[in-house]
Amino acid sequence: MITVRGLSLRAGARLLLSDLSFSVSPGDRIGLVGRNGAGKTTLLTALAGQVAPASGTVTATSPVGYLPQDSRAADPSTPVTERILSARGLDRAVRELRAATAAMAETDDLDRALRDYSRAEAAFLAGGGYAAEAEAARVAAGLGLPARVLEQPLGELSGGQRRRVELARILFGGHRGVLLLDEPTNHLDADSVMWLRGFLRSHAGGLVLVSHDTALLADVVNRVFHLDPQRATVDIHNTRWTTYLAQRDTDERRRGRERANAERKAAALHAQADRMRARVATAVAARNMARRADRLLADLEPVRHREKVARIRLPEPAPCGRVPLGAIRLAKAYGDHQVLRGVDLAVDRGSRLVVLGFNGAGKTTLLRLLAGREQPDSGRVVPGHGLRLGYFAQEHDTLDRARSVRQNLADVAPHLSDDEVRRVLGAFLFTGDDVDKPAGVLSGGEKTRLALAGLVHSGANVLLLDEPTNNLDPASRDEVLAAIDGYPGAIVMVTHDEGAVDALRPDRVLLLPDADEDLWGEEYRELVALA
Repeated sequence: MITVRGLSLRAGARLLLSDLSFSVSPGDRIGLVGRNGAGKTTLLTALAGQVAPASGTVTATSPVGYLPQDSRAADPSTPVTERILSARGLDRAVRELRAATAAMAETDDLDRALRDYSRAEAAFLAGGGYAAEAEAARVAAGLGLPARVLEQPLGELSGGQRRRVELARILFGGHRGVLLLDEPTNHLDADSVMWLRGFLRSHAGGLVLVSHDTALLADVVNRVFHLDPQRATVDIHNTRWTTYLAQRDTDERRRGRERANAERKAAALHAQADRMRARVATAVAARNMARRADRLLADLEPVRHREKVARIRLPEPAPCGRVPLGAIRLAKAYGDHQVLRGVDLAVDRGSRLVVLGFNGAGKTTLLRLLAGREQPDSGRVVPGHGLRLGYFAQEHDTLDRARSVRQNLADVAPHLSDDEVRRVLGAFLFTGDDVDKPAGVLSGGEKTRLALAGLVHSGANVLLLDEPTNNLDPASRDEVLAAIDGYPGAIVMVTHDEGAVDALRPDRVLLLPDADEDLWGEEYRELVALA
């Protein structure tokens, strides 16, 4: 299905992976794991044929469906069903069939209209026809897209719904080929994640999966590829996830014992050699003994240094009034779909509000209105005295994809010198040539770190955070949660992550689409993963 030979990949001048060879066969379900920035997304794009390798070859002998982290959907006017069907080239056949059906009701030349309809229906049936259309609807329903959404244009959907459409399209189109999925559970509720697990377990083709969802990895993958950025290599384990974790722990303990024993023996040999060097008769033996001690250490597997973690912190909030941000009767519609209806909100200084609701209920839309990224159809946002907003967007659309990492931070923190910009970026693990990479080539986790770096020196006293833990490896996620926990300003957060809610310690909850506000209570916790 996919064969990789001698593959090397670079990010700018940095070597990510070197001389990699493997194959993806039917039934392979590969979990691609490693820290943010290790090269997982770059490897997926190479397998998808979207980037050229520095050396080596990637050969695909079956269809390949690729879901990137930040998928950009098609024309906003495209109906959802057509977008999903386009994965098998059926979208054109559907449009022609609908046009032929409409023509029969309007034309005087019925014979010609019937011939056109017959040709259109034949093309539609040749591509799978009504069975394929029903299959597309089943996949969409499994991912939590209700039937009413299927005929809506993409432009009327929320960001989470558009992501589900793109995932449905890839799953529908790649039923016999290789699926390359980069963080597919982002924006999915608990029911949709359970459905996705079952779908991927039963997938007869190949699968390469990047995910920080350990439950998904444990349930689905039967091979684990661990990317090691220190050695620019991939460790291939032909085992399930839980077996891989056990083997990794066993190997680490074994390496520790071997190194301790070798260091003890080498120290004893060096000590004996030092005593023997003083006598001419034993000087040669002393040198041989010292060389033997050095060989003991040289033959050991290299030490795996602890991977660096971004030192993530949030801004020291600027002084502000008692109610720095409010909203009065906010309403927003996309086409015929009313997303928000009459939302009233008062964000007090230092308060912590979590926004819950199903996908499409308007959570992201509300944050975009509060941030001034969109204008309401009616109602208004009320900035209070001293308001300074910091906005983290789930789709990273606050970043300029064409500008470099360094330029993106300099744009939002113009008061920083170039040296200060580089120091801030270094704390977020952007060093050397990484600071000059365009933001558009970053992985989802790297974009998250860059967006958070932009908040550090903003002085924001109200943070609008839309899924801030998406795409992060466990260590970076822990850093973000600790930063949220310690931030003294006000936070309005949208999240599916129960750990993020624990770190937020909300005092209030806003339930959409009904715009009901209440004091936070543990009875709302079970809604978080379902939101």
